Amino acid sequence: MGLMARIGQLVRANAAAAIAQAEDPEQVLDQTLLEMQEDLTRLRQAVAQAIATQKRTERQREAANVTAKDWYRRAQQALDAGDEAQARTALARRQPYQDTADRLTEQWQSQRTAVNQLRTNLRELEERLLETRAKRDLYVARARSAIATQRMQETLGTLDRPQNALERMESRVLELEAQAGLVGDRLDPVEQSFNSLESQQRIDRALEQLKAQTDA
Repeated sequence: MGLMARIGQLVRANAAAAIAQAEDPEQVLDQTLLEMQEDLTRLRQAVAQAIATQKRTERQREAANVTAKDWYRRAQQALDAGDEAQARTALARRQPYQDTADRLTEQWQSQRTAVNQLRTNLRELEERLLETRAKRDLYVARARSAIATQRMQETLGTLDRPQNALERMESRVLELEAQAGLVGDRLDPVEQSFNSLESQQRIDRALEQLKAQTDA
């Protein structure tokens, strides 16, 4: 994932966090802009350091090349003079400088690629920062609208709770009433015995009356 994609995710993620946590979206986005500005400052410093390193490598490469060319020139002069041994010595002295120049050339090319990429990232980050600043108010408005909608939905959700509580209370009252009725029906054993005896006596009297009517 590229740097700019991560920056874009940072903006969206912070805005989403403001909504989820019901924070002040303006404050959150301002903090995001501050972090982007800090990233931009660090990136500018990195570009400056990379350019300085590249220039130092280039100077060292040029110095090694100059020395290598000088020893090569001396080898040519010795060979022209018929002094092959001196020419060989000059070429031997030239070789480490040439090797150094070759290695520094590779480093310089690699550094140039890195500097170009850093410059591209710097330019894109500057553009993204300007774009985010320009759209800050839009982001704030959208975030506040989302927060308001979320709070409204939460409020609407709580409107059903009193009814649910009332239903639970009614169910509990009915349960208590049922329990109270059962308790009322449970008479003391002695009282039940007297009630049963009284009932039996009523039945006996009714039977005697029925017999008397039959005999008559």
